Amino acid sequence: MSRLEAKKPPLFISEPLTKDAVSQSLSLLSGIFKSCYGPGGRLKQLHNGVGGYVCTTSQSSAILGRLSVSHPALSVLTASVQNHISRFGDCGLFTAILCCSLLENFKSLNVASCTVIEISKHLLSLCMDYLKSEACGCRVSVDFSSLETLLSLVRSVLTSKPGCMLNKPEVDHLTTLILKAFMFTVPSHVETNAVLGKCIIVPVKGRRVVDSKVLPGLLIETPEIQLAKSFAVKRTCSNMIKIALFCVSMSGDLFSPEEGTITVHHGISLEMSELNQLLNVGKQLVNDEVGLVVCQKVIHPSLKQYLKENHVIAVDRAGLSLMEPLSRMTGSKPIASIHSLSPGCYGSLKDVCVESFASKHFVHLIPNDTVVCSLILCNRNEMAWDELKRACEAAEHVLQLTIKEPLALLGGGCTETHLASYIRHKSRSLSTSSFQDIDCSRTQYQLVADGFCRSLESVACSLNHDGGEILTDMVYGHCWFVPSGFPSVSNWSDLVSKCGCGINGNTENLNWRLLQGQFGSPVIQGSLKDPTAKVADFLTLDCFAAKCSGLQVALETANLILDLSYVIEDQN
Repeated sequence: MSRLEAKKPPLFISEPLTKDAVSQSLSLLSGIFKSCYGPGGRLKQLHNGVGGYVCTTSQSSAILGRLSVSHPALSVLTASVQNHISRFGDCGLFTAILCCSLLENFKSLNVASCTVIEISKHLLSLCMDYLKSEACGCRVSVDFSSLETLLSLVRSVLTSKPGCMLNKPEVDHLTTLILKAFMFTVPSHVETNAVLGKCIIVPVKGRRVVDSKVLPGLLIETPEIQLAKSFAVKRTCSNMIKIALFCVSMSGDLFSPEEGTITVHHGISLEMSELNQLLNVGKQLVNDEVGLVVCQKVIHPSLKQYLKENHVIAVDRAGLSLMEPLSRMTGSKPIASIHSLSPGCYGSLKDVCVESFASKHFVHLIPNDTVVCSLILCNRNEMAWDELKRACEAAEHVLQLTIKEPLALLGGGCTETHLASYIRHKSRSLSTSSFQDIDCSRTQYQLVADGFCRSLESVACSLNHDGGEILTDMVYGHCWFVPSGFPSVSNWSDLVSKCGCGINGNTENLNWRLLQGQFGSPVIQGSLKDPTAKVADFLTLDCFAAKCSGLQVALETANLILDLSYVIEDQN
């Protein structure tokens, strides 16, 4: 008889943020995120410690998916950032760094947590009201009739991922391709509830990045396809190609035992019965003038041969991921049974041809109206390709968000330092009634506001990985990076040419100050000039929706963790 152990009581940990182990873990987590941030971010290698796949990355989506966090309070932080990334696809590191900095700054204040939370909520509302106002000095409008801003958005996403290992010509090439692919997915006919199409990424590893290209329609890899530039494919009287899309196996497999018991009469062959049914389906497809059959699973060789003899192209093993874009692109309805075919389930295509790329061969399905496209994405090795795929997906997501809300925020740390300057300026002009509404003193409000601003500025400082000085100007509140190796008493105007986002040059007296020094001076609120009038180069821009969400998620998550009084752990 096994020995019975007495059930242990749960472990109560009060004020978890005050514990040294949590503070050390938070500091370590913050350091990991900061060291990955921006174009100069350092790569991280993540593996499970017992061998297997090693992930080399600087992207938050890959890091958080593989990083093990043991403390419940920090698990809340990582889960919140992951949820933000799943919804917006960008600004994950910004959110994580800001949340860690807010926790570190807020918990060092001699102010009750409940008061800190109320004040920080008010600060967040000031930020959001400002960012959404026409007077905002750190946002730009996105004009879809001009490509410059859209190209800047995509370029900013790609250059912030050093693991992609891209040089300037490669960034330029991919930026154009991603924007072209996105334009393919925008419906040409505007409807009340227009839905964007889809870009399918086709992997080609071991080739040059500049070999990447975009094609309208879908590519389905078919290793056994005959190398021909065109097919003798059956067309309808309107010169269209009718397509049938099957999401059920057409291999002629018998029923599995899990599907129940069947009774078979003597002398009846189940295999022949199933094959005859498949051939009957083939005859109906031929009679209905179908020119292309695509099956998610396997097609029986005899059915393939029959269709080929009747000039019908048969493509199998298309996979589940292509079913939805295929259905949308062609207008066909996936057929789930070989025992019933309806004429209304067919779709149509403009053309079908063969594409060969590297050692791969594809059937290229060309639609009548392009809402689906294929991006053949190349990179030198598997690690760099994985990073590039995530970057391209993030860039596409940014463009999708931008078409819904055509705004962008200035990147390169300028939005963070500008917002910090605005909050310092605003917090000094609040009325006494505002403090009464929040139920705090002016001193408490200033302490929390200063911690909030230092947290924003710490995000901007995280972009610098080479030890140079970081400045902010007193006119626009933008961020400026000084190359390393120059003393702090230098004439700054001789060392900097443009601010972090690239919108301002040093052509006027901007009265710089060290960002990592004293954090107390308000800035003069100036209005931004038109970006295209000031600089000819591309700006560094961030997605408006993603960064606004990241700001909210970071502060709300920090408040939630600050509000934790106990962590209760089951020890059994």
